[in-house]
Amino acid sequence: MLVLSTAAAATNAMAQRSRVENLVMHSDVLNADKTFTVYLPEGYDNSDRRYPTLYLLHGAWGCNTDWTEKGNAKTIADEAIASGRALPMIIVMPDARGQDANYAGKNMGYFNLPGWAYEDYFFREFIPYIDKTFRTRAEKRYRAISGLSMGGGGTAVYAERHPDIFASACPLSGLLDDPLGTTSSVIRFEEFVRAAQQTNPTEFIKNASPAQIAALGSVRWLIDCGDDDYLFDGNISMILAMRAAKIPVEVRIRNGAHNWVYWQTALPTVLQFISTGFAADR
Repeated sequence: MLVLSTAAAATNAMAQRSRVENLVMHSDVLNADKTFTVYLPEGYDNSDRRYPTLYLLHGAWGCNTDWTEKGNAKTIADEAIASGRALPMIIVMPDARGQDANYAGKNMGYFNLPGWAYEDYFFREFIPYIDKTFRTRAEKRYRAISGLSMGGGGTAVYAERHPDIFASACPLSGLLDDPLGTTSSVIRFEEFVRAAQQTNPTEFIKNASPAQIAALGSVRWLIDCGDDDYLFDGNISMILAMRAAKIPVEVRIRNGAHNWVYWQTALPTVLQFISTGFAADR
């Protein structure tokens, strides 16, 4: 019988635990180093298993560490996986901060801006880098995206523009319609507002071709927004547009506002929803 020493047993136990790392990659597209955060599930270091991936986007005035430092994402994921409500997965949290001290300002957001092609970076460099660096299952059916507020808008637009990449998309309190009416607090960031107008996900659905509608139907959609959220009306607009286009969408309208209390209660549902998609027979 093999008996591990106390030190070896402790090392093995630590290797079994989930962990969060804050890392940096260089982007040729952006000509800059970009940080990101990754959650690796329990047992990742003790096997050669490959895992499905969730890309989890932060909001405006935020950065890649928001979901772990403010959103309790590690504990929520650990508990969801341990209970069997979610499959073990890799969670990747990118950085779309602006250059101001409060993370707003120039270059904030998930879309291409003059001199800052963030969406090109995300799909041409970031996702391939994650698939190369970590043991992901690099197929549409094992890749999902979610995010809050600005990141909810990014979630919707990325899934609309790249339905061949994501199996599930889950905007939370997302910026989904009427950017001028709902983003008065960021109106001074002209490039951000212009990008939000040009990528309006509700208008995309209203003007989509039959082929685009069919492609959107290949994505599993969940939209979650609190009934006291200032982005509530925009979420309802997108839900109604999807229903009119006969795009299946699950909806959660719960008591709550635009804050981390709400998003922490939404994340377990997201993890369960996308896990159902990961496990489904295709």
